[in-house]
Amino acid sequence: MSESKSNDFFHKPAVRSVLPFVNGGISGMVATTVVQPIDMVKVRIQLAGEGTAGGPKPTALSVTRQIVSSGKVLDLYTGLSAGLLRQAIYTTARLGFFEKFMIAVNTRAKAQGTKVGFAERAAAGLSAGGIAAFIGNPCDLALIRMQSDGLKPVAERANYKNVIDALVRITQNEGVTSLWAGCWPTVVRAMALNFGQLAFFSEAKAQFETHTNWSLKTRTLAASAVAGFFASFFSLPFDFVKTRLQKQTKGPKGELHYNGMMDCFKKVAQQEGIGRFYRGFGTYYVRIAPHAMITLLVLDYLGFLTK
Repeated sequence: MSESKSNDFFHKPAVRSVLPFVNGGISGMVATTVVQPIDMVKVRIQLAGEGTAGGPKPTALSVTRQIVSSGKVLDLYTGLSAGLLRQAIYTTARLGFFEKFMIAVNTRAKAQGTKVGFAERAAAGLSAGGIAAFIGNPCDLALIRMQSDGLKPVAERANYKNVIDALVRITQNEGVTSLWAGCWPTVVRAMALNFGQLAFFSEAKAQFETHTNWSLKTRTLAASAVAGFFASFFSLPFDFVKTRLQKQTKGPKGELHYNGMMDCFKKVAQQEGIGRFYRGFGTYYVRIAPHAMITLLVLDYLGFLTK
């Protein structure tokens, strides 16, 4: 296909309307493939010592060693199918909606002769993240179930084959609504993450463009690193609660240890200490920052290819 024909294709109205969503999904899936082992370790750290103030204090290295020694290196990629499907749905939606919202905000600002400010960028990020998280929650739940399955006694493990098998079996055993377990902390986490990632990325790029002479690639890389830090800081407590809620299953009498987001926050704070919400921040940042950087860099590159 010639360059002119390619450009004509990408500039068709129908194609332009879906490109933000397609580019967003591809970017997220590439990033997830790279950081999946870190995500696996992060989840295991969050589930360690549940219900006790003391308990084990695992490190990323000790958890990695345990996973590898009890199985094989590829066990670090447990749940990859769920992670990819989640990105295909969640990241496609959040980055696509964010770009759509930003186009609308920029159009309005241009018509009014003003500039888009941080508040508008933040509102776009929060809205896009919340909507996308609600849509993608079933895949998020399947990912947590697959990653935590290895912590159970061998006889109690579900041994999910893939994300479709997990979703079908969870639905059959617990009902369709169970796929939205932990939905609210997932939504709040996504809003916090997107506030940190998208709003600060957009703001940092604008600030670097104004106050530095760096190249576009350098500005993008630096802005994505800044975005990764703030995304981690704002979202980790909600990610922690989300993991705990999505991991739990009903007991013999239908009881659950946590009755919701606020109950989980309360019990963890009382039983394990407030600091537990930020346990593994380093691992979480190493998971979030590269994911944010890879996602945003690939997104920028795809945007360049399809402009």
